[in-house]
Amino acid sequence: MSDLPIRDELRGVEPYGAPQLDVPVCLNVNENPFPPSERLVADAARAVADAVRGLNRYPDREATRLRERLAAYLEREAGVSLDAGQVWAANGSNEVMLQILQAFGGPGRTALSFAPTYSMYPEYARDTSTHWVAARRDDDFGIDEDVALKAVAEHRPTVTLIASPNNPTGTAVPLGLVSALHEASDGVVVVDEAYAEFRRDGVPSALSLLDTHPRLIVTRTMSKAFAFAGARLGYVAASREIIDVLRVVRLPYHLSAVTQAVAVVALEHAVELQGRVAQLRDERDALAAWLREQGFEVAESDANFVLFGRFADRHAVWQGLLDHGVLIRETGPDGWLRVSVGTPEETTAFKVALVDVVKEQR
Repeated sequence: MSDLPIRDELRGVEPYGAPQLDVPVCLNVNENPFPPSERLVADAARAVADAVRGLNRYPDREATRLRERLAAYLEREAGVSLDAGQVWAANGSNEVMLQILQAFGGPGRTALSFAPTYSMYPEYARDTSTHWVAARRDDDFGIDEDVALKAVAEHRPTVTLIASPNNPTGTAVPLGLVSALHEASDGVVVVDEAYAEFRRDGVPSALSLLDTHPRLIVTRTMSKAFAFAGARLGYVAASREIIDVLRVVRLPYHLSAVTQAVAVVALEHAVELQGRVAQLRDERDALAAWLREQGFEVAESDANFVLFGRFADRHAVWQGLLDHGVLIRETGPDGWLRVSVGTPEETTAFKVALVDVVKEQR
């Protein structure tokens, strides 16, 4: 590989990816643990069959029907009225983010975020030759507004990325901070709401700011609350002008006819698919309370996972859990681990294993 003419910043870099291991309990990638119903499976199968009959033709390049359904869903979920021209879809929120950096980042430009946060953000910047800067979060993983505004003034980012709820900490960001960053910057402000449906009651969505913040972009995904991670469907809501720019950098026919078909079916079953969201929120809060009872520090979470610690040797704890058949994520600040909310049975298995591992390592 050393003889290949690859870019210097890619030399020696390992591909991104959480471990994919065959273990009884997988709680490491924040999936929804409940699969689609047989009724949805049947409806999706019919939609796929219809799509396959036309696979000799290219798919709808604009994904018009899907974008209309996404806009209608966001109005129901967040109470924000959008039209299809304000929504864009791609292969997971990863592709959406990459398109944003392709459109608004690039050589000589800067992307800013606040660490610890999603580990893919600097990779999006690297892949688009965008300079990456990470300001620091507070000890409680919140973002100090004065620190954030100072970072904007110093680095003048064309893209500011804010995950809310944040991954890996679960922390939600106040909308006042989003507004302040938008006001202080000439660039776009991206609020990544991959876990938005799991936010606690009273925590608003940044979608409510779109009308008054023309450079605001809000990204979502169907991987989490919709239990549709395998379908790979992410989407973005923004002004028509921003959506049109994203359409410039997209690859032709980037979203397959099959993906569009199953995503439309999933949106038609939104109530059913998200019926477990309230249960997962309750499970999250109960798990966080239990971890605190065991003496761990726990970050406040509005997502479907919990960050907990602190461990002198977190890798040893991670490995001990894996030896007990439970896979969680070794990520975030040193000394912390992240566990996804699973089924009640999976959560019980995690608790039993964690107690055993802690005893074994004393």
